[in-house]
Amino acid sequence: MTTPKSGGTSVPTGMLLMFLAVMISPIIDIFAKLAITTIHTVEISAARFIVQTLAMLPILFMRPGPLSFSWSGTGFHIVRGGILALSMVSFVATLEFMEVADAIAIFFVEPIILTIMSSILLKETIGWRRYTACAVGFFGAILVIQPSFTEVGYVALFPVVSAFCIAIFAILTRVRSRTEDPWSMQFQTGMWGFAFCALPILFSDALGMSGLSFVAPDLTTALYLLGVGISASLSGILSVYAYRAAPASTLAPLQYLEIVSATIFGWLVFNHFPDPLKWLGIAIIVASGLYIIWRERRFASKPVSDVENQPLAP
Repeated sequence: MTTPKSGGTSVPTGMLLMFLAVMISPIIDIFAKLAITTIHTVEISAARFIVQTLAMLPILFMRPGPLSFSWSGTGFHIVRGGILALSMVSFVATLEFMEVADAIAIFFVEPIILTIMSSILLKETIGWRRYTACAVGFFGAILVIQPSFTEVGYVALFPVVSAFCIAIFAILTRVRSRTEDPWSMQFQTGMWGFAFCALPILFSDALGMSGLSFVAPDLTTALYLLGVGISASLSGILSVYAYRAAPASTLAPLQYLEIVSATIFGWLVFNHFPDPLKWLGIAIIVASGLYIIWRERRFASKPVSDVENQPLAP
């Protein structure tokens, strides 16, 4: 999701919109898990991207000014779309074997990965406290992954692949969002994400990958696919407006409520509830992530002079 600059117009409104977004977001995965019994992961991902892209069209046409399409921008969005498609396919593939709450809990190592990658790629100053929190967070992830790994094998690592992709996607978004309209970014990323999913389906026979051939969904599966796209669109739009209303640093902790909503929906739909060891891992992941967010907010709030005098402070 693109994070536009916040105008800070209404923090309570922004928090409410983000709360609704994270409550809706796991519904994407619930529908995907229901659909994956009859249709493959790439087709589910393609359905999400095409519905989400089409949902952006009315908004784009109602906005003043032309869309910012350019060859340089297109190349950038092709990369972002490919990374997002890989993330989506990896996560949906996980849902065939793992429960939604477990997969999302592992995926939430993404802020930890993003912190480390920001230090390496964007040269952001990261001190020993946040590096320690990252290590603790990975330990929590291991507590969730280990029993899942025993149950399903290497598939338990797919959410980590998805999280890694989203961390790269977030870094690219940080760079591009300074100069481009967020709605245009959403549309173009969805368009190229769909292209990356559609190509292997169209050329599955030529590529010798018959398992990726198009499968005509029945009515029930078609409704599941529509549910994936609609819930993704709604969650995405709510997030855009949330970031327009309140600062990202204020909204970031609310994203961890997605684990709660995922657990609730997983229990209601699939009668699954994480065991005590997984709950411990989830608690550690959330605690480390919240600590990283708190340190970033504290460091960002310091006067420039304080920051310059304490280069290793965070």
